[in-house]
Amino acid sequence: MNIENHLSRRKFLGTTLATAAVGGLIHTLQGQTSDTKPATPPVFDRKIKIGLIGCGGRGAWLGGLFKQHGGFELHATADYFQPMADKAGDALGVDKSRRFSGLSAYKRLIDSGVEAVIIVNIPHFHALHARAAIEAGRHVYAAKPVAIDVPNALHVLSTGQLATEKKLVHLVDYQIPTNPVNIEIVKRIHEGALGHLTHVESMGYASGWSDPADRNHENLLHSGNWLTTTALSGDFIVEYSIHSIDAVLWAVGKRPVKAIGRTRRCRPNPQGDGNDIYNVTYEFEDGLVWTHRCQALHNTQDDIILCEVYGDEAYALINYYGKSFLRGGHKQYGGGAIASLYDEGAIRNIATFYQNVVSGNCENSTVKKAVDDALTGILGREASCRRIELTMDDLIKENRTLEFDLTGLTQ
Repeated sequence: MNIENHLSRRKFLGTTLATAAVGGLIHTLQGQTSDTKPATPPVFDRKIKIGLIGCGGRGAWLGGLFKQHGGFELHATADYFQPMADKAGDALGVDKSRRFSGLSAYKRLIDSGVEAVIIVNIPHFHALHARAAIEAGRHVYAAKPVAIDVPNALHVLSTGQLATEKKLVHLVDYQIPTNPVNIEIVKRIHEGALGHLTHVESMGYASGWSDPADRNHENLLHSGNWLTTTALSGDFIVEYSIHSIDAVLWAVGKRPVKAIGRTRRCRPNPQGDGNDIYNVTYEFEDGLVWTHRCQALHNTQDDIILCEVYGDEAYALINYYGKSFLRGGHKQYGGGAIASLYDEGAIRNIATFYQNVVSGNCENSTVKKAVDDALTGILGREASCRRIELTMDDLIKENRTLEFDLTGLTQ
């Protein structure tokens, strides 16, 4: 299922880049011109058989990037909808006997002879599918958010620990931390470049989400139709703003202990229970305050994913689109433009995933980070929806599951 094709900018990127990746034009993704001679592709001693779970726009696109990497063999596809599994299978060269559909498609894919799986489906199912893959001895490359409620977030944490025990790789595909400029900025923050941290601000803005009037459960599983159903997506603050949340927790080095906020549903004739704007104030155990704003509205605002960290000596901007830099203080850094992070970040993560598998690097450090991100988004959602101050400890003690009725859906 595609998790971004509803967004104007990301829809363009996902559609354009998917065509390039599946069609074998990796030089397009890397910004080469038609006059540039393509680099000699690397030769890999080992091909890893991998299966794709979730064959929508981003799923098929990622499958194309895995194929272009050269170290993977696309062995199987799985999607709730058979036409989606077949379409991706055709593009990726997967035998028709290994294209699976229905709610149990992931099980058949895991048992089809794959060594690893790519999980790019609806967030409601991420934790379940990752656990099944790790228990079966398969490596996991996972999209985010890794979970949309506390029980599944904690389940993912134990899944990452199990993966390490079983000497399996479990990598979560965040793009912001792969960029060299962002890496240098965060390194300097951790070295004290900003002085004493005073406050943090972050934003996650995108155009409005689809909100289908037909709310039958099978239709909600189509494309981006599930995005405005909180029990499927986790809502906007968890599904989309997870990028800026990740940047903040990366820079600060810990997760917040409490939150208070407000949220609104502003779109005309809303059908789902998802909200369109969030304004949340988080607090860390040392008193550091963080304000997060996000919106999903058709109001021509450009897509924004960023994190601003303020200290008493300097200021840093960590970006997904635009420029990142560190201004002031004794470790000032001019930074640079963050270009093509949507695709370049995935390309870097795929290369890291391959290297970790073949070298046996099963530290799986991205899993705990992804769980903290998910719990932080969930805390902001729950505090805002309930209009109360809520602590992380109380949220975890509640251990509340978001239920979605699967009755009547094809197994």
